[in-house]
Amino acid sequence: MRTTRLILAGALAATGALGACSSNSTSKAATTTASVANQPVVTTTGVPSPASASTAAGPATVAPGAVDPNAPEVHEVGDIPDNQIFAPYTPTTGLYTISFPEGWSRSGNGDAVSFTDKLNAIELAVASKASAPTVETVKATDLPAIAAKTSKFVPGAVSKVSRKGGDAILAKYEIDSAPNSVTGKVIRVAVERYEFWKNAKSAVITLIGAVGADNVDPWTKVTNSFAWSK
Repeated sequence: MRTTRLILAGALAATGALGACSSNSTSKAATTTASVANQPVVTTTGVPSPASASTAAGPATVAPGAVDPNAPEVHEVGDIPDNQIFAPYTPTTGLYTISFPEGWSRSGNGDAVSFTDKLNAIELAVASKASAPTVETVKATDLPAIAAKTSKFVPGAVSKVSRKGGDAILAKYEIDSAPNSVTGKVIRVAVERYEFWKNAKSAVITLIGAVGADNVDPWTKVTNSFAWSK
């Protein structure tokens, strides 16, 4: 009988120890879970947060502020995509040819035509002109006329540039856009104005886009595509 009581006492003691051990493990697990839950989740633009990143190939190692090569390309407002396709255009007069971004809306024909899409526009106007433009004539005559009929005109550089279709006078400036017909919103736009000349004819190509948009390559394609046909 004494032996039975000793065995029972030992079993109860062992059960108590296991209970204490289980309690301690649960407490430690709860403490660990709480600790992990309170850790801040640091995210970087274009990089998945540690909580959602896949660990199949190891943890993400992109440092905060670094560029993720797998992130999708983000365009600034008004940027023309790098993969934009261009289409040729010839007016009914057959006077010139030029390429414009495919899918843009076109209005006009002949001596005056424009192509528009969102915040971007290409305008082309042909007129008779006795002599070729120069940097000096554009500064003295053309830019003051533009300033008089636009809002918050700020002039930029004026220079002579070479394109495949010949030399042109390039004038850069900034203006406020006309208010949106629905929202009334006005945006700041950057303008590049190219004037080509041949045989007493002037062709002015005006390229318009939001300030900050990176349209250097598309604008170069457009102006390089211009060529006189007559």
